[in-house]
Amino acid sequence: MTRFDEDVAIVGSGFGGSVAALRLAEKGYRVRVYEAGRRFEDDDFAKTSWNLRRYLWAPMLGCYGVQRIHRLPHVMILAGAGVGGGSLNYANTLYQPGPAFFQDPQWRGIAEWESELSPHYATAKRMLGVVEHYPHTGPVERIMAGAADDLGVGSTFRRAPVGVWFGKPGERTTDPFFGGEGPDRTGCTLCGNCMVGCRVGAKNTLMKNYLALAERRGVSIEALRTVSEVRELPGGGFAVTTQRSGAWFRHGRRTVTAEQVVLAGGTWGTQQLLHRMKASGALPRVSDALGRLTRTNSEALDGAVATAVPESLELARGIAITTSFHVDDRTHVENVRYGPGSNLMGALATVLVPGDRGLGARLGSLIRQVLRSPVRQFRLGNLRRWSERGIIALVMQTADNSLTLSLRRRFGRLVMTSAQGHGEPNPSHLPQAHTAAAAIARRVEQEGGVSAEARGSWPEVFGIPLTAHFLGGAVISASPEDGVIDPYHRVWGHPGLHVVDGSAVPANPGVNPSLTITALAERAL
Repeated sequence: MTRFDEDVAIVGSGFGGSVAALRLAEKGYRVRVYEAGRRFEDDDFAKTSWNLRRYLWAPMLGCYGVQRIHRLPHVMILAGAGVGGGSLNYANTLYQPGPAFFQDPQWRGIAEWESELSPHYATAKRMLGVVEHYPHTGPVERIMAGAADDLGVGSTFRRAPVGVWFGKPGERTTDPFFGGEGPDRTGCTLCGNCMVGCRVGAKNTLMKNYLALAERRGVSIEALRTVSEVRELPGGGFAVTTQRSGAWFRHGRRTVTAEQVVLAGGTWGTQQLLHRMKASGALPRVSDALGRLTRTNSEALDGAVATAVPESLELARGIAITTSFHVDDRTHVENVRYGPGSNLMGALATVLVPGDRGLGARLGSLIRQVLRSPVRQFRLGNLRRWSERGIIALVMQTADNSLTLSLRRRFGRLVMTSAQGHGEPNPSHLPQAHTAAAAIARRVEQEGGVSAEARGSWPEVFGIPLTAHFLGGAVISASPEDGVIDPYHRVWGHPGLHVVDGSAVPANPGVNPSLTITALAERAL
């Protein structure tokens, strides 16, 4: 290995990349991690989502925040940015999928996945500091339990497993998870801004566990470096070229060599890189299955909003996600909140329209609802104190639907595009989400004594679903005809190249996928 600059180069520092960094360092490898986003200390995060430069990721516009937004013809994607990847702006929610996920036809014949991954889920939970049941009860938790009862599914209601240090609110303490080897922590204050970035220091981001421990073992992390090329070298190994993230000029390109490369840039980043490298000939033997079985977790983001702030309810107090229930055997509903002042995402919300009709009918429904009660719709849509007036309903399914991603040329550049793929059509709306949102709205009215209404999203009006859990496209498979990587995450046709992130996940888990990505990475490494 001495003829290479590094033993292993890791592209991305999210749940897969951080596991790879720590476990490889423990084995004695020289490891360098490249992260397109910036490094954040607790005080660096935005105070609210209106601080666009610290919240949104648009580096060419000078915004170096944690929230990425990507657009494809068939889906709008919310993702993370920064050292720690999606852990910086995810909702701390660490569910383990049910049996349907492990029995998906894409991979069920390869291994007994549920039993084989069981010890790795246990390791992931320990490392991420999972509290199995959110320990506080407030109005939102009562509303969700009541909505589940109203829908006849009260037996499925549960408190969410979350990765948060609760401790004493606001009190600083030495590392409570790794015998003092990790960073100091501060008890959660229930401010609600987990997804804007935890300024308190209570959220168990990857900078509080895997990455902190990896750096102590000598791993080098280079922030604000975007990997532009991974090229195989004659005789083995790879050349990895990076440039300054978001640079208009003076890109500062640098190339290092590594015997092995781990791609962990998230589904969007890893797929984009593999598609471009396959097309350019830098990685010519990547499977033609690349882009197939790209999943959205069959997801919808709806919710309920009140016309006025129900002061007694404190809807914005708590952590981001605290409870869930099942509308049916494949549809999982979670409450989501932002803290006071973080109202920007409310701009995506609008009236709920019938998703089973054409665009003209959906727009007609929207216009009729607004004209029928313009003052009410203005009050519902007003962004002022939006996070204190409502509850987002995050709805996920284990349904077998997918997209196929590929490259197309637009304005002289190769960009990713999407088409409907294997299984059921990727849904542009979920009737179960509308049902759940209506039930939550009724409970908000009962609990708060204010008028409330179920709400949808602008992308849904135009037939484009939203997802915060973009998965697949470089999936585990038994052969290169069926997927991009083997059962141990090695890229078919390119020895030494690995994919260890959400793009490896072959099926819709129907729950937040972070714990599963971590467990799969633990197994692979």
